[in-house]
Amino acid sequence: MSFSWTPHRFAGGALALDVANSVIMRFDPERSIDRFAEPGQMDAFPRAAQQFCAERALFGEPAPVRPGNRVPFLALREAIDRYFRARILGDDTHGLLADFLEAAAVILRRAEEGSLEAATARSALRLLAEEEIARLKICGNCGWLFIDRSRNRSRAWCDMAVCGNRVKASRHYRRKKKEAAS
Repeated sequence: MSFSWTPHRFAGGALALDVANSVIMRFDPERSIDRFAEPGQMDAFPRAAQQFCAERALFGEPAPVRPGNRVPFLALREAIDRYFRARILGDDTHGLLADFLEAAAVILRRAEEGSLEAATARSALRLLAEEEIARLKICGNCGWLFIDRSRNRSRAWCDMAVCGNRVKASRHYRRKKKEAAS
């Protein structure tokens, strides 16, 4: 399957969330796709992050993940998703926080400064320390994690141009179909 890294793929608002969102349709096993499992996609991600990521000024141009760090990097990605998703949902995060911090520590001990994996760990740790953690949400369409930076914190979708339009178009279709039936 061929992918391109577009601005929509970086709708999370933080590098750590964009990395976590590299799994498409995470909770639908029949449709779920891990973009990093596709050949070359993990190596292409840093260049796209430099172009589209909201935190590109903080982390510069991250180097690709070294082959020896790929497994710990994917473990970090999953720990980020589990911890922040549980935090948003109000679930107990005690054990998940420990898992996340351990995964970040493994990466920070192993990874070179300026690498994608080090930048991802730092991005995730920044989310813990900032008030933006209260602005974290889960997209009502695709399930991605994102930071709601709207003034009144009313954003419901990771990207209005993609997910927002899909939800609104679906609502419109159902309404028109119901009107036609009656």
